[in-house]
Amino acid sequence: ARNCPGGLPVLLPPYLEEDDIEAAVDMIDGLVLAGCHLDLDVERLGHDAHPAVRPMPPRREDFDRRLVELALERRVPILAIGSGMQLLNVMCGGTLLRHIPEDFAKPLTHRDPVEPNLRHLIEIDEDSLMFDIYGPGEIRVNSTHHMAVDTLAPCFRASAKTVDGVIEAYETINDDWFGLGVQWHPESDTASRLDMQIFEVFV
Repeated sequence: ARNCPGGLPVLLPPYLEEDDIEAAVDMIDGLVLAGCHLDLDVERLGHDAHPAVRPMPPRREDFDRRLVELALERRVPILAIGSGMQLLNVMCGGTLLRHIPEDFAKPLTHRDPVEPNLRHLIEIDEDSLMFDIYGPGEIRVNSTHHMAVDTLAPCFRASAKTVDGVIEAYETINDDWFGLGVQWHPESDTASRLDMQIFEVFV
């Protein structure tokens, strides 16, 4: 139960060349699974459609799913960001919530359509890699999401949350594989110098 992936099969559509994807994954030492401003398809996750969900093109999601599957098979280290964090959790057997404002009793604002520089506090578990990266003190991160991790995959544990209970970071519990997911965007112009340390640790 501690091993990734969680057993979700990926059926590769005809427009993705399997040999090319496998060759690319065989060449890399690590995978940064970047998110985007669109969402995973919640109907594909077993949820009903929701007006706040703007699904990414199926081709993008299919490609990311196959990348993750191959990387997990090869135990390639993965840093997953934003919706990439959400997808990695799903591919390893976890679940997602569709819309934070409806799924939490007293939610913080995690996405503001008129404030692209929104930031909020996170609470980091002191016994975690995230604490090693950020250290003690008040940590604020950028925030542009409305979906969130619900149930964590068995191979992960939460390493940072917001006060409303949203999981903002997780990390693997397996010693033979590096897997780290963050809901914020350390690559963004709105990130801090501290956020860059995530990439330094990954490298």
